[in-house]
Amino acid sequence: MITKPLISGLLALACLAPTLEAQTSTATAKPRIESGFASDRLARIDEMIQRYVDENRIAGAVGLVMRDGRIVYERAFGWADKEAGRRMTTDAIFRIASQSKAVTSTAIMILNEEGKLALDDPVSRYIPSFARTTVATRAGTVAAKRAITIHDLLTHTAGISYGTDSIVAPLYRAKGLGPAAGYGWYTADKSEPICTTMDRLGTLPFVSQPGEAWVYGYNTDILGCVVERASGIPLDQFIRTRITDPLGMKDTFFFLPLDKRQRFTAVYMADSTGRVRRAQNGPLGQGDYVEGPRRNFAGGAGLLSTARDYSRFLQMLLNGGELDGVRILSPKTVDVMTSNQVGNLYNWTPGVGFGLAFYTVDRVGADGLASVGTWGWSGAYSTMYKVDPKERLVMAFMIQQFPYGAEVQSRFPTLVYQALVEPRK
Repeated sequence: MITKPLISGLLALACLAPTLEAQTSTATAKPRIESGFASDRLARIDEMIQRYVDENRIAGAVGLVMRDGRIVYERAFGWADKEAGRRMTTDAIFRIASQSKAVTSTAIMILNEEGKLALDDPVSRYIPSFARTTVATRAGTVAAKRAITIHDLLTHTAGISYGTDSIVAPLYRAKGLGPAAGYGWYTADKSEPICTTMDRLGTLPFVSQPGEAWVYGYNTDILGCVVERASGIPLDQFIRTRITDPLGMKDTFFFLPLDKRQRFTAVYMADSTGRVRRAQNGPLGQGDYVEGPRRNFAGGAGLLSTARDYSRFLQMLLNGGELDGVRILSPKTVDVMTSNQVGNLYNWTPGVGFGLAFYTVDRVGADGLASVGTWGWSGAYSTMYKVDPKERLVMAFMIQQFPYGAEVQSRFPTLVYQALVEPRK
């Protein structure tokens, strides 16, 4: 006998059936895969970066990943300026510091392709003070064994540091270079053209003989002056007319246009516990990129950009020098730039070399999960980028934080690679 309570129970179960079925379907559904990336694994990037924001270990960040020229991940987290109440946005503008080096090196290679300079040219052809350079040793200053070339500067094998080494630091300070300017690379506060600064640099002793060591320093700032002398136009104009404008990089400059101030990110500094606070004004703080003299175009460390702008530049190189029908360089030039040109001189990490502006991955496992042939670099404000030609992959991570090397920066590429579940064969 079917009772009224039993009928009610059967009706209730019938109503629940579609819901239960939907729940079962959701639980067993496979994650969406697009361009080889699993959506659930990409979400791990969100979780990681948001955790760093929530724990006040970073103020904010932008991450961007492209594969085959298509954006597969683009997110903004936290604050562009926490104290001002401005949230981070994907079009936020960052100080990219040493990521400028790749752009200036590309300018040099454009001039090389046009026959306006050669990589074995002595730098003194463009900056006379480099005709007789010297090297500081513990025993005293000695003459350089040979002339410094443009190739030496591109590969950072000229022996030129940022003047922070104790053996030369006092001399550099006396000339308005090196640690007196904050971190030696910072020149945005100077009221003189870059060639004036670099001509003065040529009179100072360097820290290694040309071609004998990999030394990170003013090399690409010197190249910026070479671009000006070889082309006959200021560095900012050359980069704008030959690289950024043709590539549609509308937010890449040496100094910020005033109408873009609301998109400019603030700089933060980490304390001994890893927590951040807003940096004070000055070279290591908010800097002179808005209200400074706007005269010194530092090819090695002076550009501002966005994650999307810089990724367009990287995609051009990944494509062999061309993007959207605009050719900047030849494929052969890009091959040389992104291949190890220094042998074992770049000894920061075993299995990693250095090309003409980029570190290069020469062994599996030398750079985390990156493929052999991967290349990239980073900036003093803890920005980073990586290009993996085997996977047709571009990744950029933008942040504004001292000291260099925020932990999240090094973890971002690993989280990108773990989401790539359909790698190229």
